[in-house]
Amino acid sequence: MSGTSKTPQVDIMRSPLGRARGLGSAKAGATHWWAQRLTALALLPLTLWFLCAAVRLIGATRDDVVSWMAGPLPLVLMIALVIATFHHLQLGLQVVIEDYVENHVLRVGAVLLVKGFALLLALACIVSALRLGL
Repeated sequence: MSGTSKTPQVDIMRSPLGRARGLGSAKAGATHWWAQRLTALALLPLTLWFLCAAVRLIGATRDDVVSWMAGPLPLVLMIALVIATFHHLQLGLQVVIEDYVENHVLRVGAVLLVKGFALLLALACIVSALRLGL
């Protein structure tokens, strides 16, 4: 036998974790995953609160809505709802973009665009809530 024969790799003895090491980032997605779950968890009671408040305010005048929003609890909950909603939206769209856009430059540009757009919309909603509540 000449030196052309290669020795077989001994992957049989390696664990699945050992074989996966070095094939990509293993910890980068955990923070993103947890952020999505926590914003979804925060959105459950905030959305239920908002729906109940909106139903109670059906037929109310603008002055009624302004006086309701002037309370500290509705204002704080509304701002929390806006922040959680747009952060959750941005996280979800980022995952979709990262999964389906193959071109690196387009992917980075789209993620930055989504983050900026979500931030601008969130700021617009927060300013609107503050104008109503203060």
